[in-house]
Amino acid sequence: MPIKQIPGGVTAAQGFTASGVHCGIRKNKSKRDLALIYADTLCSAAAVYTQNLVKGACILVTQQHLKNGKAQAVIANSGNANTCNADGVEKAERMCLLAAKELGIPQEDVLVASTGVIGQVLPIEPIENSVAALTSALSKEGGTDAAEAIMTTDTVKKEIAVQIEVGGKTVTIGGIAKGSGMIHPNMATMLGFLTTDAAVSPEMLQCAVKEAADVSFNMVSVDGDTSTNDTLAVLASGKAGNQEITEKSEDYQAFLEGLVFVCREISKLLAGDGEGATKLLICKVSGAKTLADAKGVAKSVICSSLLKAAMFGADANWGRVLCAIGYSGCDVDISKVDVAFRSAKGAVTVCVDGAGIEFSEEKAKEILLEKEIDILVDLKDGSFDAEAYGCDLTYDYVKINGDYRT
Repeated sequence: MPIKQIPGGVTAAQGFTASGVHCGIRKNKSKRDLALIYADTLCSAAAVYTQNLVKGACILVTQQHLKNGKAQAVIANSGNANTCNADGVEKAERMCLLAAKELGIPQEDVLVASTGVIGQVLPIEPIENSVAALTSALSKEGGTDAAEAIMTTDTVKKEIAVQIEVGGKTVTIGGIAKGSGMIHPNMATMLGFLTTDAAVSPEMLQCAVKEAADVSFNMVSVDGDTSTNDTLAVLASGKAGNQEITEKSEDYQAFLEGLVFVCREISKLLAGDGEGATKLLICKVSGAKTLADAKGVAKSVICSSLLKAAMFGADANWGRVLCAIGYSGCDVDISKVDVAFRSAKGAVTVCVDGAGIEFSEEKAKEILLEKEIDILVDLKDGSFDAEAYGCDLTYDYVKINGDYRT
């Protein structure tokens, strides 16, 4: 069966419930700030994290808890990153213990995540006072509340669920994520929690989440800053009834395809909701000599502040695309490169064989005024392709980050 999108988000897969409440970390009482995802059975689990040397305490604790490749719950808060704090690990472990006691499961089977301001002590009392209510609120409809509870400067909730076929069985993959600023390849200020009812060994789940992240979340850039707390965690309940995936078989490839689809769709949501953004930018590179070159060029283009500013102004300044390709460090013959812009309003080619051609500025403007823009780069030098996701750079980005802490 083809990939089919369904409602339900992180609770769509068999065995999962979720919840989100306001506990008081945030002063805004209308905003949920504490989330819980729970599986009714012990799951295979895997995760990938930020590559920043400065890591939130929650990552250190989650890494320890995932050493056996198993987990049953995730607790996460927004409003405070619990990073660069002397008592950070103690607080992160305390969050796990509080959830574990309410759920009646071992503390080491709980994963933890935090997002928000760095360097401010995380108040544990609001969490202690609310974890019972958080657990009581668990439901199959609670995924949306959990998606809201992990938001920081996000303006929209990010959630998705799909169904695929693996080994003759219908498998569901769902997830939620947050991320709007401080986002750059090699993960970002991004929290992502995926659930599936596929039967997958912890080892294969780790392989799959890394492969999926490499072509999705690691291809997103909003502002060039790699965060300290980003985590992408996956729990697999095995309730779909497929034969457990224990090697890179045909079933593994089918599962990976579904996981990649989910991760790419969430990545687009993250990029399109970049702080202050008005447009989603997708750089699609084709004809590269190697996959590394295709990915490198796509990342370089999507990260260019000058290009991002041009897209905000709907200016078809294709020279900024070539400039970004030129400093990408990739093996590219600039004299072969074609560039075009495309949106719902059509497409316009602006560069052929590394040189500008005549095109209608009016048509280009119309294309670039749309909310989603494809930047098409054909290197015409090989068979590899890749895509990266970003957004325009606006006045509001500076406003949001000028007083983010205060």
